[in-house]
Amino acid sequence: MLRHSGWRVTRWSRTTPLPGVLAHEPRQVPRWLFLTVLSMPGTMHNMELGEDINGLAQVRKGVAEQCVLALLTRGEMYGFELARELGARGRIIASEGTLYPLLARLRRNGLVETSWQESTAGPPRRYYHLTRDGELALASFKKQWRVFRDTVDEILDEGSQE
Repeated sequence: MLRHSGWRVTRWSRTTPLPGVLAHEPRQVPRWLFLTVLSMPGTMHNMELGEDINGLAQVRKGVAEQCVLALLTRGEMYGFELARELGARGRIIASEGTLYPLLARLRRNGLVETSWQESTAGPPRRYYHLTRDGELALASFKKQWRVFRDTVDEILDEGSQE
């Protein structure tokens, strides 16, 4: 298990002395404590080895739901169609497998509804369409996103002027 701590990546195991645990104790750290310490907030603490070090993978994950909602404003779409569109546009999602849990979460939250329709090319397809709550959530996100995006752009531009 790797944990990003400052600028250094440390390899943790259940026998590694953890902050607040005496190093001379001969026993293993209890699993609950081990997992608690690893889940403590830190700089980019969710990053895993091999991920995009600049954090774009985390940004993509954070906006994927809103991108799905935005695509559904054009009309209903089925899962593979959404996956293809999101993949073609800057790889918002990594694979089709990451999309379906996201769609299930949107459905549970009442932001999308589904219907089954027959397909001429195989089994029936589940089509997703936006609900009124989904439209409201997207509108709210758009307002917040524009402010956030402009702020980040402003900060990045300041850094490049030096």
